[in-house]
Amino acid sequence: MRDSVIYLLFFALGVVLAAVGLIPDTLLSGEISKWILYLLLFFVGIQIGTSKNIFRVVRSFGFKIVLIPLATTLGTFLAVALVSFALPNRSVIDCLTVGSGFAYYSLSSILISEYKGAELGTVALLANIVREFLVLIFAPWMVKYFGRLAPINAGGATTMDTTLPIITKFSGADYVVIALFHGMIIDFSVPLWVSFFLSIQ
Repeated sequence: MRDSVIYLLFFALGVVLAAVGLIPDTLLSGEISKWILYLLLFFVGIQIGTSKNIFRVVRSFGFKIVLIPLATTLGTFLAVALVSFALPNRSVIDCLTVGSGFAYYSLSSILISEYKGAELGTVALLANIVREFLVLIFAPWMVKYFGRLAPINAGGATTMDTTLPIITKFSGADYVVIALFHGMIIDFSVPLWVSFFLSIQ
């Protein structure tokens, strides 16, 4: 839990420094963030290369590895459908549309804003950012109480990029290939699901 507190403090520090204008414009560029992510993925690649158990883990799952992104999809849709009953101003379809972003906030929020307006697009942006952030903060807790696959399922589309380093640390390097496979499948499914729910409104 100590690591989660440290992550949260660094996040809060970044928000405060940016809000008061103490961050140089060069650091606000998306290019910097992209290269930092590339560096993190490089180190994850090193861990994969040095791990002796990765292929054993993948073999142990076999065809069942496909069930992991399926569980993420069904679990997400069930959860957002239940949440929709607590939101009288939003339909079940609206909530499913937002949930089908699977933490891929940049793509889903743009699609939703274009077809449903800026309000629901903003909701999608915030909801999917929060989903990613919760994995970054609570991954150790998820692993402890729900198992090594929990942060992978919770991470949605982000398990192939932004949450991969944290998943590697707490689920173990053996689960990196599973996280990459899961993230790739969910990532490709986002525009399909979002478009589907938008089409039936």
